[in-house]
Amino acid sequence: MQFKSTSPARILSRTDAWISTIDHSLKTLAGVAPMARPAPEPPTPDDTLDESQRREAAALMRVNHVGEICAQALYRAQALSTRDDGLRQHLEHAAQEEIDHLAWCAGRLRELNDRPSLLNPLWYGGAFAIGTVAGLIGDKVSLGFVIETEHQVEAHLASHLERLPEGDRSSRAIVAQMKEEEARHAGEARALGGIELPAPVRGLMRMAAKVMTRTAHRI
Repeated sequence: MQFKSTSPARILSRTDAWISTIDHSLKTLAGVAPMARPAPEPPTPDDTLDESQRREAAALMRVNHVGEICAQALYRAQALSTRDDGLRQHLEHAAQEEIDHLAWCAGRLRELNDRPSLLNPLWYGGAFAIGTVAGLIGDKVSLGFVIETEHQVEAHLASHLERLPEGDRSSRAIVAQMKEEEARHAGEARALGGIELPAPVRGLMRMAAKVMTRTAHRI
């Protein structure tokens, strides 16, 4: 029986990819991943928020921050799993845009005198596992997870625009920009061949998202 050997260059490339992914994961969880674009500016200054408005705005932005933590894990795991170099570059580019979202949410949380979720390592690990499994099944399924995830995130962001205080224009500007870009990511994944996931899988994803958002709203 003959086994196909793996070239030293291929082994080195995979090792570099794992090192890069671990480095990126640590930076993401530590909140030091660099953004490429400044946060969107509101058209007019914010109104002064009372304490209940501040708490609600902060809770919603914490949920959004968790969503971006999960997006980083999902995209990085899928980029690591695919063997298609073009798809890998696309996923890494999308992840870079999501880094901006992550930084915008983190910055807004600081401005609201609040903190990210204490369970971020758990959220990251779970999303990374899902992304890895999806990537190993195949690129079309992996992209299908991107489509469904982005659709769910877009729906959450739309609901947050309804719930955020009208006077919190900074948060609203960030969420509106994120919503636009999440919709584009879903469209790009579909154009690259992503398939619609089975209804039971979509349902499980919605249930998991509901648990995550309700927990992150408080913790």
